[in-house]
Amino acid sequence: MASPAEETVIHLLAGQRKDGDFVYEDIRAVAVGDGCYRLLHSPLFARGAVKDDVVRTYAAGQFEVETHGGNLAIRVMAKDDAAVIKQRLEPYLKDLNPDLDYENERSLVYNIHIKKGFDAIEKAFNQALQGRDDAVWLYANVYDPVDGETPLNWWHDYLAK
Repeated sequence: MASPAEETVIHLLAGQRKDGDFVYEDIRAVAVGDGCYRLLHSPLFARGAVKDDVVRTYAAGQFEVETHGGNLAIRVMAKDDAAVIKQRLEPYLKDLNPDLDYENERSLVYNIHIKKGFDAIEKAFNQALQGRDDAVWLYANVYDPVDGETPLNWWHDYLAK
């Protein structure tokens, strides 16, 4: 009988400070072999990979996504109490079956499966946050992490399966 995969923590490069020091984010993951790991939750700051993606890690926390797990990660950044924003989002997100992966006083990270569709996701977040200047939402794995604008388009292949 095979033993269950053992959970570990990997360090993903999340950015660089003004002083040049690198910033890393600790992510729970399961080793799947050959320097690859399946993420057990979505990062808050490391861009491009999310829960259930398989990433290949390199030196200094650099990584690339080998296989997408089908989740879109949506980050919500709040000026003050993210718990208030979370409560406001709940009725709008109910039909999307989100997983709340991360929560602190100013941030939330939700995972929603791509099959729920961009239109439904964007409508829910836009409606929930309409008229509010104390929070903003953004995708964590839809646009190129370097330029922030070029769509990654990984979902086309995923949805074609």
